[in-house]
Amino acid sequence: MLKMTTPFKRLHLVRTLYRSSQIGESSSYLLVSCKTYSSAISNGSEGNFRSLYPHLLKGQDGFPFTGVKSLTLRSSMATELSIFMNDKRMITTQAKAPAQARQVGQQISLSSPGFIYEPYEPREKIPFWKRWFTISGWRRTKVDIILELKSAYAIAKLRKKGYSKKQFYKEAVNMYKEINTLIANGDRRSLRKSVTEKMFSALKNEIKQRESAWSKVYWEMVEPVVMIRTLRARLIGVDRKDLDKTFIQLTLEILAKQKFEAYDSKGSVVAGDKSKEVLVRDIWVFEKSMFHPGARWRLCGRITPKASYLSS
Repeated sequence: MLKMTTPFKRLHLVRTLYRSSQIGESSSYLLVSCKTYSSAISNGSEGNFRSLYPHLLKGQDGFPFTGVKSLTLRSSMATELSIFMNDKRMITTQAKAPAQARQVGQQISLSSPGFIYEPYEPREKIPFWKRWFTISGWRRTKVDIILELKSAYAIAKLRKKGYSKKQFYKEAVNMYKEINTLIANGDRRSLRKSVTEKMFSALKNEIKQRESAWSKVYWEMVEPVVMIRTLRARLIGVDRKDLDKTFIQLTLEILAKQKFEAYDSKGSVVAGDKSKEVLVRDIWVFEKSMFHPGARWRLCGRITPKASYLSS
């Protein structure tokens, strides 16, 4: 009898833990530590930096979760998380100084890590039976929980700096509108202030290619935006001796109605129709220094949604 009940107890525990990954940001903190992530290499297409994990962020910080329902897990459940997690520390990646970093004395002043850390990808949905009754499903659940914990940890750190989701979303929408307008107008000078160095280089090339095909572009966003939400949050450490020296990246999904029209050198319309509204889904990554006084949010990258994600 005892042998029969043990698996069901474990299943009940796993279901409770997984539901915790659906808790909203406003829910109570989970006072536990999560797994130490092994050394990893960042996406090679993002730049020349390896995202290593040489240091650990020690402590028992709170972890707000993202989702719909509210649930509080007591700290007494920390030991039960050993089913999924073998260590008790949270870490950030360590960024190497890029070429544009300025060296002052023995210190390096970074304006941006220069890459997107762990670019967001939508997780493929799996059936309930596969998640809870197969080894691969349990492994997938473990990965899902770790991803949520990393985002929750980054948001918790950001809140200590006075972060307000409502205020940030308002600022992000204004930046989204401003940056798209500057791109349409080809205003490189103003654009530099709102994006990181690497992103500015990419946008300059994009504008140059567009201007070779179209003489002028009209772009307009129909306000308010249809939807905006946070998909991922990540911290990037830049000094292994000082864990407070970090950058944070927030990946946002923005769904908005837009109007677009392109003209040739004679003023004739060659693409688009500004009388029609088009629903556009964008995934933008915003970045901010957590240790530079007066640091502002800037666009550091854009992620192209996959076809399956666009249809969902």
